[in-house]
Amino acid sequence: MSAKIETWNAAGKEGWRNPTWRTMRLGEVVEIDRVGVDPSGLGRDMPYIGLEHIDSSGGITSGATVGGSDVKSTKFAFGPKHVLFGKLRPYLRKVARPENNGVCSTDILPLLPGVEIDRNFLFHWLRTDEVIHRATQACAGANLPRLGPEKLRAFEFCFPHSLHEQERIAAILDKADAIRRKLQQSLQLSDDFLRSVFLDMFGDPVTNPKGWDDERVLGEIAEIVSGVTKGRKLDGKKTREIPYLAVANVQDKRLNLEAVKTIPATSEEILKYRLVKNDLLLTEGGDPDKLGRGTLWCDELVECIHQNHIFRVRLTHPEIHPVFLNWLVGSDRGKKYFLRSAKQTTGIASINMTQLRAFPMLAPPFKLQKKFAALVQAVAKKTMKLTLQAQAAEDLFSSLQQRAFRGEL
Repeated sequence: MSAKIETWNAAGKEGWRNPTWRTMRLGEVVEIDRVGVDPSGLGRDMPYIGLEHIDSSGGITSGATVGGSDVKSTKFAFGPKHVLFGKLRPYLRKVARPENNGVCSTDILPLLPGVEIDRNFLFHWLRTDEVIHRATQACAGANLPRLGPEKLRAFEFCFPHSLHEQERIAAILDKADAIRRKLQQSLQLSDDFLRSVFLDMFGDPVTNPKGWDDERVLGEIAEIVSGVTKGRKLDGKKTREIPYLAVANVQDKRLNLEAVKTIPATSEEILKYRLVKNDLLLTEGGDPDKLGRGTLWCDELVECIHQNHIFRVRLTHPEIHPVFLNWLVGSDRGKKYFLRSAKQTTGIASINMTQLRAFPMLAPPFKLQKKFAALVQAVAKKTMKLTLQAQAAEDLFSSLQQRAFRGEL
């Protein structure tokens, strides 16, 4: 697999100053190992990995086996020396290091590094923003764009000539990544605690064993609107710039306001779409497991509107608490309803206004809802410091990652 290795030339690469690094096409030092196998000829317990089994941190969740009913067609074989790279555009950050032999979806490319490349170094390089950006731009296809193997092979790959140096860099990134993942896991434990309390107080929201009132739908107790459309015709109307929330800003029970864009809007649009405290914001679609993703607006900005891919739900009924509504919509009751109702294409699902208005509500006693909301607020105060620590760890990892692949570590 090895080919002639040339010293990286700083000319044309502004800021690059490390002469001990080399550059080659990725395909010259890493093999895209697409060995197709028929799962029917393998043992039923052979691990199978699909894109859904690779999480955002590069971990592999408990997946299926080739004995599963959904694993029938030809798949790619992999082993503990491979790096798995998701080639579909929505999932290019799904990169993993398997520990065992198995088979994976053909939407995943098994990459086998050559003797001059450390697997862990390759793993971290594939997850950099620069590589993801390049891969995104190189994807092709109308319905579900994907990165072709030949295009990936042609990527310029810079690496230290010393394998020991690659291992050192990868070890630093592994440690920084472990710190940020532990903090993220601590935050997840807080969320898991609240989910447990929710189930204890209100019962399973799918089966409603406590017999709460379920006669109404969301559209009967709330005003639901879509938001402002980008690129709409304004026909010379007077506008002013105003912050607006996009899908990326609305996460599961939290807002990401690191990058808030602005949009020119008329006074009528601002009046119509302006957010007020306790508005529930819900995204219209994305990954199927993200349906029902939303959070409450708590006047984080003095003035803000929302785009048309986000629904704003404003309660009009006094006996439903907005915090309870947020958790109910995000519970299995909401997820199952939206999955049944949503329009789905490969890997993407979306809901419309009619479906959201028809969401079947539950209405426990308001005092119980308020008690749960108070607990959510108390936990939020305690996790605020942890959230800041998690963000600091995220920023540290990002900084180390950038420095690492500039040859500055």
